[in-house]
Amino acid sequence: MTSLGDDVFVAHQKSQQVEVYDAVTLTLQRHIAVHGLGFLQSLRGRLGLGWPLGLVACPKNNCLYASSTDDNIHRVELSGSNALKKWSAASGPAGLSVNIAHNLVVACLGANKLQEYTTHGFLVREICLQSGVANPYHAIQLSTGDYVVSHWTSPGVVIVVGVDGQVIHSYGQSQTSDVGQMEYPASLAVTKNDDILVADENNYRILSINRSTGRVQELAHGIGGPHGLCLDESRGRLYVGDHSGRRVMVFDGVRL
Repeated sequence: MTSLGDDVFVAHQKSQQVEVYDAVTLTLQRHIAVHGLGFLQSLRGRLGLGWPLGLVACPKNNCLYASSTDDNIHRVELSGSNALKKWSAASGPAGLSVNIAHNLVVACLGANKLQEYTTHGFLVREICLQSGVANPYHAIQLSTGDYVVSHWTSPGVVIVVGVDGQVIHSYGQSQTSDVGQMEYPASLAVTKNDDILVADENNYRILSINRSTGRVQELAHGIGGPHGLCLDESRGRLYVGDHSGRRVMVFDGVRL
């Protein structure tokens, strides 16, 4: 799930279409067909429908990126042509983000690394994460140039790493004693002040991390299966993809 201007884009499991909603009326406007999105190759070599793991829009390049379980990245032009481009990433591309240089950042769940691509699919950089840090699900570049990364494990952790892959800060159980440990933290969102929102999936809640104080607190709880996050600060709105309820939850009046 991602947004761009007045459009909100939503991808569903076992679907090769992205739904586009109007951010004002919250009504479905159209579908974008993405051939091959969500295909998964089995051990026997057969192709079946899997699911898209990451979705992000780039205002600079006016395009939409999606990652899928066949280790491919899909790029869709949003100029009206809906032209498609596809390239292979490292094992298990999951969460996607666009960084300061307007390049695509891919968290590779199965390869324990981050990859940065140009909008045309050329690999710019790989960040290999240090030993002992596994299952990166989503990564977003902070204004400092460092990256915040969620690790889809139990107990889970959210870390900040440098471009060398070394851990600068870790938000784990010791830092979140008031709210308990994270369980499979998935998608992230980052505010203009570099504060961090976390979809704490198996705890059915959204956490907020204040980067200045290090304080971690619950922003929302009782959500069936929060997986995708999209923060629209211009509207004070947070979109949450609840995969258990197969719905998108919209929280207005979010001020961080």
